[in-house]
Amino acid sequence: MADSKMAVSQWSPTFVKELLPAAEKTALLYHLSYLCLANFPNLERIIRSRAVETQLLFGSSDATMLKCILTSENLVQSLFPMLAKAVEKNKAVLAVKFLGKARVWIKEIISEVDRIVQKYDLHNKDVASSTSDVIKEKLDTDKKITEQDHQMKQTENTLNDLKSKLQKNTEELAEVERKINCKSQEIQEFARSITQKSKGLGIFAAIVPFIGPIVKSIYDAVHDPEDVARIKALEAELNNLIADKTALRQKQWQLELQVIDWQMKFAKANFDRNSIPDPIHLNEVQSSLSKIQAILIQLKNFWENVAQMLDYLEQKTFVGEDLIEDLAELKEEFLESIKTAEGAWSSFGEGCKKASFIFKLQTKDAYQFLEVSPSSLSKEQWQTEYESVKEKLTKIDPPQSVTPSNTPAISK
Repeated sequence: MADSKMAVSQWSPTFVKELLPAAEKTALLYHLSYLCLANFPNLERIIRSRAVETQLLFGSSDATMLKCILTSENLVQSLFPMLAKAVEKNKAVLAVKFLGKARVWIKEIISEVDRIVQKYDLHNKDVASSTSDVIKEKLDTDKKITEQDHQMKQTENTLNDLKSKLQKNTEELAEVERKINCKSQEIQEFARSITQKSKGLGIFAAIVPFIGPIVKSIYDAVHDPEDVARIKALEAELNNLIADKTALRQKQWQLELQVIDWQMKFAKANFDRNSIPDPIHLNEVQSSLSKIQAILIQLKNFWENVAQMLDYLEQKTFVGEDLIEDLAELKEEFLESIKTAEGAWSSFGEGCKKASFIFKLQTKDAYQFLEVSPSSLSKEQWQTEYESVKEKLTKIDPPQSVTPSNTPAISK
């Protein structure tokens, strides 16, 4: 008798009311997860699929609740009154027939409820698998970011090294240019110093800006061995500087090509790095899915309680079955058992109506967010919707029977 009282108390209006915040929270957690996966199309597809499955499961729950309601109404409004009349008139055969029909109806909804329990169990495992997918994606993304950051750093270091070498080469080239100008000036001054010996050379050096012709003219005009040796030394120094300039020019060109090449590599590395989505919200998705799992366990427990209640109702319904053989003598006891069963089924039906309304409400309106891809939202729209969902979550009072926080995120 104590177990019967417990079963009745578990099917109290308060227990059914716990379904509403649990169902609402499930939809909001899916919505939050969906938003946070805007840059992860594969995970977005997976979570969308899981949300649709949950929505369909709520639809199946509503359909099963409706069957429970109809069975309860048929028993209370039709079969039990007819059974009572059969007992009152001592029609044992007819009473047995009515009890047999009741047994068939009750067995059918017990089977339906058992199937719903199995569906919640399987769905919870699917959500656990999705949680594992999110964890793996976060680990893979973090690894990609680490590798890409390392590659970018190496590329940047190489590029900076090449730029430093190019800068140094440019400075060396400028210094050689300065030395060449100085040496050219020295040759011109040497030419002017010997104009007293050749007026034509002085005029030529004054009007010709190029060193090559001036040097040739000096060779043609000067016959003093010291002057010849001097001009040869100046010419050799100038040629060495010109050779250095040529080498530096070639090196500068090669360095410029390398800088361009590594600039392109750095730009590509930077693009690749920026193309990796920020995994900052994946922890939030993982947490949300873990909470959904806890709620699904709670809903599974709800249906298991429905199954227990049906077992109790079945026992109550057929408690007078053994009295049929002595129907005439035990009529009052049989009628009392029918009245008790009728009251229990009536209470059960009222609870089912409340539960059906909750499941129907969630099936109809709660998953409309799936109609819009989060990746299509602007940054401002995304932020507004994200904050709205978070605010709604904070306003939901947590059900007293929610699974404790130490529940594993992934069921085994």
